[in-house]
Amino acid sequence: MALTAGIVGLPNVGKSTLFNAITKAGVEAANYPFATIDPNVGMVEVPDNRLDELTKLVKPKKTVPATFEFTDIAGIVKGASKGEGLGNKFLSNIRQVDAICHVVRCFDDDNITHVEGRIDPLDDIEIINLELIFADLESVEKRYSRVSKIAKTKDKDAVAELAVLEKVKPVLEAGKSARSIEFTDEELPIVKGLFLLTTKPVLYVANVSEDEVADADNNDYVKKVKEFAASENAEVISICARAEEEIAELDDEDKADFLEALGIEESGLDKLIRAAYYLLGLATYFTAGEQEVRAWTFKNGMKAPECAGVIHTDFERGFIRAETVSYEDLKEHGSMSTAKEAGRVRLEGKEYIVKDGDVMLFRFNV
Repeated sequence: MALTAGIVGLPNVGKSTLFNAITKAGVEAANYPFATIDPNVGMVEVPDNRLDELTKLVKPKKTVPATFEFTDIAGIVKGASKGEGLGNKFLSNIRQVDAICHVVRCFDDDNITHVEGRIDPLDDIEIINLELIFADLESVEKRYSRVSKIAKTKDKDAVAELAVLEKVKPVLEAGKSARSIEFTDEELPIVKGLFLLTTKPVLYVANVSEDEVADADNNDYVKKVKEFAASENAEVISICARAEEEIAELDDEDKADFLEALGIEESGLDKLIRAAYYLLGLATYFTAGEQEVRAWTFKNGMKAPECAGVIHTDFERGFIRAETVSYEDLKEHGSMSTAKEAGRVRLEGKEYIVKDGDVMLFRFNV
């Protein structure tokens, strides 16, 4: 699934440091605005304990995890929607991503300058949100001018689009994101065609200091971010980007020791990757055989033939059925043969909606 999450934030909030940790790509993370000018793209493995367990059960020749794409986008400043700083480039790049990971500075450090000269995460969030809203409003106003003329001719599509524009426009004018609007099933395809920035799902990433990462919920900045995020049904995760960059360079044993020293059980990156993955409505099914155990990414709601097509288009075109067992049942019974004997392996047809954690064997004929 070619979906990507864009990492955004004001300059010097820690987003490029976070990206370095995610991809180990060594993106320049200098202490001045616009150290990241072109978007950097990196693939990451999706952490999944189920894949490790399946590998132990099946003992394949190789194991292949699901992957996910992150894009690091240049820092934004006030006036981006009017072309200030790298505004036009920022807005162009953010249009290309499917979800937004909004990094917010929640730590004090006199050695790292803040582009606005103060630490105020809610103001930081507002700066970026307003720039996206202004960009959307400009786009909607231009579209409204064209569509309203066509709608006067009673053109059915234009009338439907105009109704959506009239629903969106006042919300943007009020300084709110389009994702705060509830759209009907009929309106959603029209909204998608408008390519609005503020309809993209958002995950807020509170960047805290190493000293506070074990108890980030008691950080006053984080509390403010969580309160705001709750108002728009968004999720917040807390990480220490600087620590994550160090963790990314360690082997498994040293990593475990480092996490223990920080007082946390799981790296922030693992939480971030999973949160971004699920934010996009993605899920994982598995194939498991002697040659390979592999995790495959699919969109929630996809049917068995579509999921087969994730492997190869021939699988979807010639789909017959899918031998399916849940990960939990396979783990409980220890092998596919014993799971079959226990009646836990099902034969699913073309209308089956694949579930996260399904272990599948596709039968097809081309």
